[in-house]
Amino acid sequence: MNLWARLQDPEHAHKNLTVLLRPEQTYPNMFDACPPFPIDGNFGGAAGIAEMLLQSHVGGIELLPALPKAWPTGSVNGPRARGAFEVDLAWRTDKLTGASIRSLAGQPCRVRYRDKVADLTTEKGNPYLLNAELARPKPPRTLALYSIVSSASDC
Repeated sequence: MNLWARLQDPEHAHKNLTVLLRPEQTYPNMFDACPPFPIDGNFGGAAGIAEMLLQSHVGGIELLPALPKAWPTGSVNGPRARGAFEVDLAWRTDKLTGASIRSLAGQPCRVRYRDKVADLTTEKGNPYLLNAELARPKPPRTLALYSIVSSASDC
């Protein structure tokens, strides 16, 4: 599964995940049924799912690199990426709807989604919101609120 996720073949990766989760492969307590090291399947399976949703290598962070058709809508919060980044992302109808990249060290960050690339200059502790086009959304316009106060004696 992990290999197919790394190769960005989502359907093949998902097929391997469904094999891993069959009753003859995984016990009811979710331990892998493959002796002598049953925990290998558990750690490998979790790593494979993470690799399907987020990949980070020396060249940056890739969002949803191997999203299978079986997961058309979803979100994930908190996976870590190389360079000390924490990522939240969401998708609907097989497409990214938005992401938040939190810099834990203030390093530069390159984010990729399909054919789009965003280069971020980050500061430690700050989140950086990205839309489906990997553009930073404009902050909402704030309206100035005024209070008109009058008293009965002013009339």
